[in-house]
Amino acid sequence: MANQNAKGIKRIFNAVFFSIAGFKATWSHEEAFRQEVLLFVVTTPVALWLGETATDKLLLIGSMVLVLVVELLNSAVEAVVDRVGLDHHELSGRAKDIGSAAVMLSLLWAAVTWGVILL
Repeated sequence: MANQNAKGIKRIFNAVFFSIAGFKATWSHEEAFRQEVLLFVVTTPVALWLGETATDKLLLIGSMVLVLVVELLNSAVEAVVDRVGLDHHELSGRAKDIGSAAVMLSLLWAAVTWGVILL
């Protein structure tokens, strides 16, 4: 990370650009992220249309945002594990499996949220 000593508005400005770079990298290298973004793009208008209250709409959309957040974190874990080494190691596999489980749990939570609100 360049210029870690930046303060104030410069630090915020740098953080925005680092975040954009993170989105671009995840979009380029992670098929699952692209699929989940597509799911978000499709479900957001549906949530706005079918959600009866503002709370319903926020919960429906928020559950999909949670999926994206967890996928970003999982992708970061996978990148770090791959950076350490591509050879098979029990702890590397465990870290990737745990990240995958977190994504699955977020998807299940989104499905439950949608089911409870819309059914």
